[in-house]
Amino acid sequence: MKQILITDNTHPVLCEKLQHAGFGCDVKTNLDYEGLLAVADNYDALVVRSKIEIDKNFLDKVHRLRCIGRVGAGMETIDVDYASKKGIVCLNSPEGNRDAVGEHAMGLLLALFNKIVLANTEIRRGEWNRESNRGLEIKGKTIGIVGFGNMGGAFAKRLQGFECTILGYDKYKTSYAPSYVEEVGLEELFKRADVVSFHVPLTSETHYMADADFFDKFEKPIYVINTARGAVVKTSDLVAAMQIGKVLGAALDVIEYENMSKDGLDLDSLSEDFRYLLSADNAVLTPHIGGWTVESKYKLAAVLADKIIEQLNKS
Repeated sequence: MKQILITDNTHPVLCEKLQHAGFGCDVKTNLDYEGLLAVADNYDALVVRSKIEIDKNFLDKVHRLRCIGRVGAGMETIDVDYASKKGIVCLNSPEGNRDAVGEHAMGLLLALFNKIVLANTEIRRGEWNRESNRGLEIKGKTIGIVGFGNMGGAFAKRLQGFECTILGYDKYKTSYAPSYVEEVGLEELFKRADVVSFHVPLTSETHYMADADFFDKFEKPIYVINTARGAVVKTSDLVAAMQIGKVLGAALDVIEYENMSKDGLDLDSLSEDFRYLLSADNAVLTPHIGGWTVESKYKLAAVLADKIIEQLNKS
């Protein structure tokens, strides 16, 4: 019987589906790197989140392993290329939380344009300010989506009813866009966008993709949304752009200073730039909950289970 180890908290449907398919399933959520390495060779597959890095050293010391599953989308804590060279297939489940991310990005855009967070704070202080909280309509605006995979596509799908222009930019794809999305290059994005929303994985190529040079290239002042990974946006350059009016507002579900292994913010590394965002009326911040719904918890696990079952049944 093939054995699978689940190393993080996830929906019970993951283990249930694996067992129903005839696999053994252990759940051990308190393992650190060394603890996982000590037991990994007892399993044909591992299911991980982002708390433990699966690096070259780890992969060199396991021999039975044939599959690594990620409950979620981001694979930056797994050396996918090296795993592939070792014959280990890496799987994730972005289909499971794309709807949640698409809806959250939509909510962030509405919150920015309509000053919902600021108005809510003011009214709780007994302030009734209508004119200063006059908002903007999405209709007629141009929304640029950077990265058109599961998440970018889900956001675009939700935007289509708002009568706005949707631009899609994806460096690695062509002929991908549905009829309501216009595929463009970066130059066209810089020329036309009113809003830019990031939906790219974190790689060496996308790390600090949104830096001072990136913001400077936009012909119009823009709003920025990031539900991808915090380090896609360089916080210091974002703040500088906000201070001169190049960026009119920012909505961030992911923060550059987020400690993925501890599932929180590293308070010791919070910069003055981030403290600026904390006090800025034109910034909306949420704690990496874009893909974090009741429904997505089930779907992330169920989708990954199906992929693992298919993969292990091949070998």
